[in-house]
Amino acid sequence: MKKELTIAIDGWSSCGKSTLAKALAKELNYIYVDSGAMYRGVALYAFRNKWVSPTEIDVDKIIESLAEIKLSFTSSDSGKADLLVNGENVEREIRTLEISNVVSRVAKIKEVRSHLVAEQRRMGESGGVVMDGRDIGSVVFPNAELKIFLTAEPAIRAQRRYDELVAKNENPTMEEVLENLQLRDEMDATREESPLIQTDDAVVVDNSNLNQEEQLKKVKDLVLNIKSSLSA
Repeated sequence: MKKELTIAIDGWSSCGKSTLAKALAKELNYIYVDSGAMYRGVALYAFRNKWVSPTEIDVDKIIESLAEIKLSFTSSDSGKADLLVNGENVEREIRTLEISNVVSRVAKIKEVRSHLVAEQRRMGESGGVVMDGRDIGSVVFPNAELKIFLTAEPAIRAQRRYDELVAKNENPTMEEVLENLQLRDEMDATREESPLIQTDDAVVVDNSNLNQEEQLKKVKDLVLNIKSSLSA
């Protein structure tokens, strides 16, 4: 019998990839893996050790530390998957603007990407997984049965991110959020290692004018169509 699907969701920063992936995994009773949180976890570890800032980075120190950074996920009280770094729940810390300002610098490092891609493949090797990130369909799971490329207008993405940070009692300006988003887009698209790309076999979903329920239904319909074709 065919295993459950592997579903890859890629897209630009602040498109709501994690929100969609979590909801879809819950609907399908699949495992959810937030690959972006894993990169943020490494970035937080490096930031705490003063190996990375918005202007400087000690690549060698970060590479040397990879073996000692143990990443895992746990279910929070709200039912979401929180990231643990060496057993510490760091979900709130990795979502701050401070870490957003350095994570793309860390994610550019070849050895970091290779290390985390191996971890991600291990987590999803049996199927029945929804994983979101920047290179899931192109690098981590190039043979995924369903690939989604999520996008939205930059101004809409910036507003969503701003609202999210304000809800967490942070006080960024809209200008800071938009500048960070534009910088991350550029770094994601132009980095030498595993740049963000839209694969030829990905289904593009522009959620600029979709609410979360409409978006989830759209993707669930894609899943059902694929399952039907595989069982035919």
